[in-house]
Formats: sequence, structure tokens, C-alpha cells
Amino acid sequence: MTEQSPPVWRRSRLVVTAFCAALCVAPGQVHAFELFGIKLFGSDEPEEDLVIGDPQTYSVEFSVGETDDGIENTLKNASTLWNDRNEPASGAAGLLAKARGDYRRLLGTLYSEGRYGGTISIRIDGREAADLAPDAQLAEPATVTVSVDPGPLFNFREAAIVNQAPPATNRRDEVDDPRDEGFASGEIAKSGTILRAERLSVEAWRQQGHAKAEVAERRVEAAHDADVVDARITVNPGRKAFYGPVTVEGTERMDAEWVAWMTGLRPGVEYDPDDLTRAGTRIAKLDVFRAARFQEADMIDSNGLLPITYIVQERLPRRFGVGGSYSTIDGAGLEAYWMHRNLFGRAERLRFDAKVAGIGKTFKPDEFTYRVGSTFVKPGVFTPDTDFSASLYGDREVLDPYTRTAVTATTGFTHVFTEELSGKLFATGGRSRFDDDEFGRRDFMTAGFMGALTYDSRDNAADATEGYFLEGTLDPFYEFEYGNAAFKATAEARAYYGFGEENRFVLAGRLKLGALVGPPISELPPDMLFFAGGGGSVRGYAYRNIGVPTASGNVIGGRSLAEASIEARAKVTDSIGVVGFVDAGFVGEDTIPTFDEDLRLGAGVGLRYLTGLGPIRLDVAVPLDRREGDPSVAFYVGIGQAF
Repeated sequence: MTEQSPPVWRRSRLVVTAFCAALCVAPGQVHAFELFGIKLFGSDEPEEDLVIGDPQTYSVEFSVGETDDGIENTLKNASTLWNDRNEPASGAAGLLAKARGDYRRLLGTLYSEGRYGGTISIRIDGREAADLAPDAQLAEPATVTVSVDPGPLFNFREAAIVNQAPPATNRRDEVDDPRDEGFASGEIAKSGTILRAERLSVEAWRQQGHAKAEVAERRVEAAHDADVVDARITVNPGRKAFYGPVTVEGTERMDAEWVAWMTGLRPGVEYDPDDLTRAGTRIAKLDVFRAARFQEADMIDSNGLLPITYIVQERLPRRFGVGGSYSTIDGAGLEAYWMHRNLFGRAERLRFDAKVAGIGKTFKPDEFTYRVGSTFVKPGVFTPDTDFSASLYGDREVLDPYTRTAVTATTGFTHVFTEELSGKLFATGGRSRFDDDEFGRRDFMTAGFMGALTYDSRDNAADATEGYFLEGTLDPFYEFEYGNAAFKATAEARAYYGFGEENRFVLAGRLKLGALVGPPISELPPDMLFFAGGGGSVRGYAYRNIGVPTASGNVIGGRSLAEASIEARAKVTDSIGVVGFVDAGFVGEDTIPTFDEDLRLGAGVGLRYLTGLGPIRLDVAVPLDRREGDPSVAFYVGIGQAF
């Protein structure tokens, strides 16, 4: 690879193992350059560490020799001269620093595209930039010309891995084959492909317990007369490792021995890097550390054990927050919470919540919806993946179909079986009073159980672009006032399919079904019946306002449910997205629906402002089969995608 230069330039030939690349550099102007992770020459000091003078404006012309792979845009994206062309440089020295840095950046880009015989020329006011002294005088504005001849594509003639790991016997230990990633004879010899082949070769051994596997030798040779590369990677797998003692450093209020137990890394068990990943995810959910990392010992001891150190930094134990939501149908809602996330040194969490909603729909305080209560969670009971929780809440809920005043309590356990599969089992109970126009005032007292299994393979719960979410819930309960037993079941499935560059376009779908077996609707608590409508259900309708219509014109809950949604999502910029959607919902009077009730449809568009915590959502929806009492248009504001 040569940088085009005047005849007075000194030419030097560099050899990395057997990889030959010619690089022309001006005397006294040598900057750092790395290839395959090895520094070939120069220092780490950035070329921008120069005296800053008056702003230096410039124009730039960028030309690339003829190619058929669209490399011109890739080279332009790597050039700071091109990307910063509309902003003045920090003096003449700053412009020269950009130019010298671009030699390195453009060279690395050509290598990453499998081109090792190209030439690069960067001229400022007609002179090669590498020949100019740092204090050279430049025209105002300066004229910059960048010319790149990419040269031929190089292909792998040999692509070999010595001491490659045997095929994994456990599906979870499988690693991508470097040959499938382009490290094979006949493929384009991109520098990144060689680096990835090294990483995959080492990771394959690590997945099989060889914690200290490493690349022992890298031999890469380019034959410029044939435009081919011979690459040979030799891996030293080292000894198989087993977990040694786990120690925790940095705790203040937390119990260090308990944190070590929560990692799930048991001494004597074969090393698996996935165990460390799962342990980090598990402990991150405790929300007690602002920073945490695993540090493996440098050496495996004589017994084959690898000691592990977990280094942490604790958060402050107390936290509070506020939030809100708004829709033109249901009004505004405000909520706040206070939480202590480490009551007794083992990440026990106590949280108090308060919420008021319906503001704007009415301004009468006695018609607002209120919720207040607390939740206690103790993680790591029985196993590191099992949590105990208990909650007590009081509610005053004012909805169009009914007004509910209730006290409810739950207690039970959640357990994470795998990275995707989790479950929970809770005992539930409560006492409630309902007022509605259809049945008047009724009191209920219930006790029962709630069990659920959840499979979640989404890449991001708040803004998924791929994966699936499946959940099934069973709720058997007994109602004491009327002396009835009942059984409620729901199932929900969501799917996400992303396409385009970085999944900028996403198709998302949701289906939910429910059924309730038991006594007549009049003898069941309305909050245990099925309703539809609202921002997370069928947009365009009020919250829980789709149900079973009665002869008197009221809406009551049903014993069967079907909901479906489809969304098309697109990122317009890195921070702005748009959405189009259609929702459908059906609530039936009977457990097995007869479909005498009509399917309700809503459609609309949405705007998303994308943040690190999830998108801020604004949806506008209309009911497609509007009836008396339904809005003509509805707006919804919230955090996170609708589903």
C-alpha cells in the first residue's frame, strides 16, 4: 500500500510476520498506525495535539478511482477532511493534522475492504500534505484535493486456523464458524475478517472451558503479483479451567458473601463465559450497583481453578421518581414513587407508589382515579434466580363502565429458568366494591392464585426490533360473597421483524386471547372480566370501554376476549421514528364466543422520540366503527412502544 508522493520522499518497506505492505512517509512526520491490532510505527499521541491558530477555512475535492463496489462513500465517511468540510479547521496546523490523520484513516479503510495495493494522495494548495511543515503558510481558503486509487481486491488463497476447537457438544457453546464469516479461500481478504476469525477461534475454546485461550501466532502474507492473501492463525487453547473462589470488592452496605453467592459461580464447576454474562445480568437487575465487572485471575492454578473477582461500586440506597401519561379520552395521569433498594444488605427493595389519573376528563377530585400502595421484594431466595415479593394496594378507579374501590394483596415468587423463560406463582386476595349503572352497588371478596409463564427473546423490551414475546396466565379464584369458583386464562403473543440497515424498519404484531369459566357475569367482579380499549389495547377508544353492550345501553365486562394489533415502524433519523397501526378488539358475553358482538377497529399514526430509556410515544387514532359515546379522534402519550 503506498501513499502517492513526490520523488524526494523516502520509501520504507514494512513486514508484519509475512504480510508485506509498502508505506511512503515523509521524514519526521511519522504517525501511529495499527494493523490487525499491532502498532506498526509511531506513537499514541494524536496528530491533533498541535498549536491552534486562527480558523482555517478550506474547500475539498475528493476523487476515487473506478471501482464496482461503492467504496467511495466508505472512504468519504472515514475522512475527517470530507466530513468536516463545512467547518473551519483550528488554524493551518489543525488542517494539516486532519490531513495527516486521513492518510491513516483512509489506509485502514482500504485494508478493511480487502485492498492492499492502493495509493493515497492528499494535497493542500498543490503540495503533498505529508511534505508540509506544521507551521506552513496556507491560502485562505485553502484548496484540498484527496485522490485515492483503491487498487485491486485481494482474495484469500489460504485461510487456515491451527488448533481449531472441536465441534461443541452443547448447543449453547456453539460459536459462528469463521468460514461462514468470510475467512475462507476465494473470499475477499478484508482485515476485519481476519480479526473476527481470531476472536471466533479463541471464543470457541473459551466456550468449552479454556478460559485462557489466545492467538499464539498470526501469519498473514500478501502476494501483490497475484492479488491474494495467505492467512494462518495458530491458537493456543491452554488448560481447561474450573471456577475457583469468587471474591467481591467494593461493597459498602451490601453483604459481600451474598453477592458472591448471587453470581451463581460455584467453585469446581467448569468455566463458561456465558455464566459470567448471566451473572452480570442477574446482579444488574438488583439495581444496587452503579458499576460492576468481573476480573479473572491472570493464571489458572495448579488444581485447574480460576479465581474470580467481582468489583462493584454501590448506588445510593434511596431513590424517588415521578412520571405521567396523557390521552384525550382518559385525561392526564401523574404518578410518583419512593424506593429503598437495599434495606438489610441483600438488595431487599421496599417501594411506595402513588398515582392519580383522569385529570382533565373531569376536575372533580372525587371522580379522579387513585392508587396507593407498597411492594416488598427479596431477591435470591432458594436460588439466585428466585425472588419473593409481597404487595398491598388501595385503589379508587373511576371508569365509564364502573367505579371500583378496593384493597388487594399479593404474595409469591418469581423464577428465571433461562435467559428467555421465566415464571411466577402468587397467592392473591382482596375486597372490593363496585358501582355501575347496570347492576348497582355490589361487594366482592376474592382469594385465589395467579400463575404465569413468559418467554421473551426480544432484543429490547422497550423498543424491540426482533424476537418474540409469549405469555400464558392462569387465575383460579373463589368469590365469597356469592359463593362462586371461577377460572380465568389469558394468552398473548407478540412478534417483531426488523429489516433495512440497522433494522430501521420494523413490522410488529400482537395477538391476545382470553376466556373465563364460572358463574354469571352479574356475580363476578368486573375487574376480573374482560374489557378492551385504550393505549395498550385498541387505540381510538377509551380505556376498558369495549365490552358487552346491554339492552339498557350500558357496557359490561365479558367472559371471552380477542385482541390483535399490527404496526409498521420506521426510523426517520437516529432520534425520530414514525408508526402506522391498526388495532382490533372483541369482547364476548360467553366463555366460548358466539361473535354476536361486533369487532371494534381502530387505526392511526404515531410519532416516536427515541431516547436511551425507550421511545417517547405520541399516537393519534380514530375508531373505524364509531358509535355513540366513542371519540372522533384520540391522542395517547406515553413512554415505550405500545407493545
